[in-house]
Amino acid sequence: MADSDTHRAIDAVWRIESARLIAGLARMVRDVGLAEELAQDALVAALERWPLTGVPDNPGAWLMATAKHRAIDTMRRGALTERKHDELGHQMEVQQPAAEVEAALDTDVGDDLLRLLFVSCHPVLSPEARVALTLRLLGGLTTEEIARAFLVPEPTVAQRIVRAKRTLAEKRVPFEVPRGPELAARLGSVLEVVYLVFNEGYSATAGDDWMRPGLCEDALRLGRILAELLPKEPEVHGLVALLEIQASRANARTDASGAPILLLEQNRARWDHVLVRRGLAALERAEALGGAPGPYRVQAAIAACHARARTAAETDWPRIAALYAGLARLVPSPVVELNRAVALAMAFGPATGLALVDELTAEPALEGYHLLPSVRGDLLAKLGRFDEARVEFERAASLTRNRRERTLLLGRAAACVAAE
Repeated sequence: MADSDTHRAIDAVWRIESARLIAGLARMVRDVGLAEELAQDALVAALERWPLTGVPDNPGAWLMATAKHRAIDTMRRGALTERKHDELGHQMEVQQPAAEVEAALDTDVGDDLLRLLFVSCHPVLSPEARVALTLRLLGGLTTEEIARAFLVPEPTVAQRIVRAKRTLAEKRVPFEVPRGPELAARLGSVLEVVYLVFNEGYSATAGDDWMRPGLCEDALRLGRILAELLPKEPEVHGLVALLEIQASRANARTDASGAPILLLEQNRARWDHVLVRRGLAALERAEALGGAPGPYRVQAAIAACHARARTAAETDWPRIAALYAGLARLVPSPVVELNRAVALAMAFGPATGLALVDELTAEPALEGYHLLPSVRGDLLAKLGRFDEARVEFERAASLTRNRRERTLLLGRAAACVAAE
């Protein structure tokens, strides 16, 4: 295998395994910053050895074994240092035998990621730091990808992550799932993180692929675990409903070559109807629990409108527009308003949607957000204003970091030229 192929393989393995690796190590060393460093050490070892030896049959296990040994060495050094400063030297209390450490790492780690998720969302951190750190550790996202998700500068995200890890270490935050009132207090940021991790997998901000299914699977699995842990929380079920329904479209979102297929053009027979049914059932559970709808429950209701429509033409766009208006009241956001503009255009005509989009062009938070010119281009094209639409599609293409999406947008720009 050529070095370039090996490095691509290593990158793919890292995307899949990094969160599990960090979570398992964090359970052992009780320090998420140190756990990430140990995982990175294993990655460096892979970059050095795999081009010479080839990618192992089980690369995730290789990374874990390498990180384990480094963790054991680190703990031994730490124990030795501590004994030097402790004349009583209770060695058996300070240093676990290597065999016990190995056994601890090899136990069932099914909810290690969940523990890591709640640690990353600890209230000693600011809300912004909680989300950024968890996306970094659980989603394996780069600081650039997180910055694009939040529409903030990349250095800001990098600083949040560094400070968050330092704070968790200084405060000696335990590596465990909280209980009682503390769990409820941290749930909102946890749900937000799961949602954003899923979104990054559903529509990748960068790279050569339209989707990163591994992130969607991790987010959906975490959401299902949360639903089992908190069966009486309607917003948890609302989030799971949203993710199940969104995930049901995965097979229909790309063609055989991996090129994107937009929602209204998808073959709905290719949707996973088992996931659709699971999503609708989760939404029913959320609604049965009562209370005022939260943002995830509202978004799940929007997704359900699409799921219940047998064809794109049967979509209840007036209801979707009304649901987006309710969502905008719950969580005011220019991105929500942009989605509402699309729904208004579908329900009442492109001119109605364009009027709202034009208002949003002055929003500082949407500067550099490629979907704003993309939506504007679509509405202009529907109004027959092809020259203006072409400019918008080209601008959107220049802003996206995803190769598949750029190709799609440039194709739409070319179609405008042909239509003039």
